[in-house]
Amino acid sequence: MKRRDFLAAAALPVLTGCEAPAEIAGGFTGINFERGHLLRDRRSWPAPASTQRTGVVIAGGGVAGLAAARALRQRGIEDFALLELEDQAGGNSRGGAVNGVPCPLGAHYLPVPGDDAREVQDLLEEFGLRQRVAGRWRYDERHLCHSPQERLFFNGAWQDGLLPLQGVEPETLAQYRRFAQGVARAGWFAIPVSKVSLAQVDPALDAMTFGAWLDLQQLTDPHLRWYLDYCCRDDYGAGIATVSAWAGLHYFASRHGFHAPGDGVAESEGVLTWPEGNAWLTRRLAAPLGGRQHTGQVVARIAVGRHGVEVDAFDAATSTLRRWQADHCIVALPLFVAARLVENPPPALREAAAQLRYAPWLVANVHLRAPLDDRPGAAPSWDNVVYDSRPGAEGLGYVDAMHQSLLPVPGATVLTCYRALGLAPARRQVLFDEPWTHWRDVLWAEFAAPHPDLPAKATRIDITRYGHAMSTPVPGIRRSAALAALQSRAAGQRLWFAHSDLSGYSIFEEALTHGHRVGSRVG
Repeated sequence: MKRRDFLAAAALPVLTGCEAPAEIAGGFTGINFERGHLLRDRRSWPAPASTQRTGVVIAGGGVAGLAAARALRQRGIEDFALLELEDQAGGNSRGGAVNGVPCPLGAHYLPVPGDDAREVQDLLEEFGLRQRVAGRWRYDERHLCHSPQERLFFNGAWQDGLLPLQGVEPETLAQYRRFAQGVARAGWFAIPVSKVSLAQVDPALDAMTFGAWLDLQQLTDPHLRWYLDYCCRDDYGAGIATVSAWAGLHYFASRHGFHAPGDGVAESEGVLTWPEGNAWLTRRLAAPLGGRQHTGQVVARIAVGRHGVEVDAFDAATSTLRRWQADHCIVALPLFVAARLVENPPPALREAAAQLRYAPWLVANVHLRAPLDDRPGAAPSWDNVVYDSRPGAEGLGYVDAMHQSLLPVPGATVLTCYRALGLAPARRQVLFDEPWTHWRDVLWAEFAAPHPDLPAKATRIDITRYGHAMSTPVPGIRRSAALAALQSRAAGQRLWFAHSDLSGYSIFEEALTHGHRVGSRVG
């Protein structure tokens, strides 16, 4: 039986005897596939209808592009233009609303940054999210994730935290402790990854998959491996059989470590979150740009000449091409896109684009007219995950957009459900081909056991599809000489690269750091 047919069939018996599903509206939103595919499919572009001069062109309005614009403004450089493909800047950190309830279209939280992420700390201070009180840094509690933070539906009930615990065997707990010891011995990891030189990265960890490393450590417990696979899919878009051992250990060692039950240390960390997710941050980054921000622009060509850079951008609203002439161009685009656009691309760009692999994602925002009934165990949390040990499981659970609300009586809300589809090309094609109703049925099946009343209480589903959501840190990426070369371009260059791809994986902190680094050096 195909997975699609299995999921659809799995939902049917659960609905029997329950309140009949209401008519539900839905569709795709958030990503304009047609614009993006122009770069792949179009063979020629019209002649430029106009030419405009500026000091710096920023190609790409994701977190890195917005951070580069902020860094330019901090230096007093206002002569720049930011070109963004979609109708809203922010990349994977954009937000929307369903029936008036704000919700994320992608990234939905930012961990409280450590001391290595100074650029992120400075941004949070600028936005009033942290301040120094009596010699200590204090974060605004209104923006920290409210408790309870996360729970797992496991063995028929909800439990606190995402590490499977209820009813597990002593050998499982012993393997949790052994993995904690392995993380503690793993070495130096940091966010951003540029704080650790390539010479300090263990070549063996970068050369093998995380699953192979676990095999070497004889860490075979299915509950431990489910949890580690979930963590990798959540941060990297693919599981332990795909990402490198360096990436699997980095997930824990660069932040809060891994703490086995009973060691007296809580594993959860401070998390900043908002109903609209990280769009709370990107909207504030974009707000000061005014007329320097140009949305709906398909960058079609980037060419470096003796006296400057030409950037051609196709305006989706007017179907005309504008040529930008600038002294410098900051390419804040995924590297596989940059390699298509840059004429005579540097060898390092071609090599890096060939090395990187991108994971497709799906984000479904489900509007509910009333709170869901709950199963026994832990109380409703911000992050809610269903244990699914079947091979190929893609669901990552959901976050509740109204979790941060202080309303005395719960009411309508939006559940933002995430799915990481892995690196198989066929899954990306399914993401593109299937109607929105297919994904509705997949969600009903995923949450059938903990929430059988979900179909009856849902009123609308808005689905955002990311065909190339994030670069996945497969073996060899962390020590890539090509990625290192793109980051170390010397002053005096006209073409600069700023994107989380340069770190080999996609999180807010990496993107912001790369954008700030380049924006602080251009010119």
